[in-house]
Amino acid sequence: MAIEVEDVTGRVAIAVQMDTPFAGIVAAMKRYAVGAVAVLDADRWPVGVVSQDDLLLKETDRVRHSFSLFESEKHRQEHRKAAGVTAAELMTSPAITVTPGMPVREAARLMHERRIKQLPVIDPVTGRITGTVHQADLLRVFTRPAEELHAEIEQAVRETGLDPAELAIDVRDGVVRLGGAVERRSQVVYVAEAVRRVEGIVDVVVGLQRGQKFLPMEFRSS
Repeated sequence: MAIEVEDVTGRVAIAVQMDTPFAGIVAAMKRYAVGAVAVLDADRWPVGVVSQDDLLLKETDRVRHSFSLFESEKHRQEHRKAAGVTAAELMTSPAITVTPGMPVREAARLMHERRIKQLPVIDPVTGRITGTVHQADLLRVFTRPAEELHAEIEQAVRETGLDPAELAIDVRDGVVRLGGAVERRSQVVYVAEAVRRVEGIVDVVVGLQRGQKFLPMEFRSS
């Protein structure tokens, strides 16, 4: 069973209003020890995000030359942000959000692709913010108890058509070692991929020698 964002997200919705001043944004980041805050409109819908990078433009823009017609669009946007004094003027818009039911794996991929460290969590029905999920929250899946992982691994093996009782399954520090005999080599790939999809797995090592309870590594899925 895939772990969803709601299983790891913080219940505190870290956000500011559109008219929150620069100093108020800095204070909110300091209070909650975060690097970004969502910006909400009057209906409490997230319309943007202000990050520490956005705020630092206020300082870095001081060393730039004055506005030029030959500036890139990116530099012009940064120049406008640097002149901003409220969240509405400083934010990056639109806000990139996730829903409580999104798999943790997808949220992690979104953070990586967009190079962001936290995401507002919104109610899929109302569109309003309900919490905030951070990179550290997503990493909690790698601290799941071995017993819990073992049960899900057995289910994953069953779904490939094999009987987990006929395999040796060892889980230590997130690394899964599977031993046992299979009829076809293609089953090795199927089993390894099925187990790798279990949330919290660091690596999967599969042995292939027939007739042993614990088998040496021949195939690695990572």
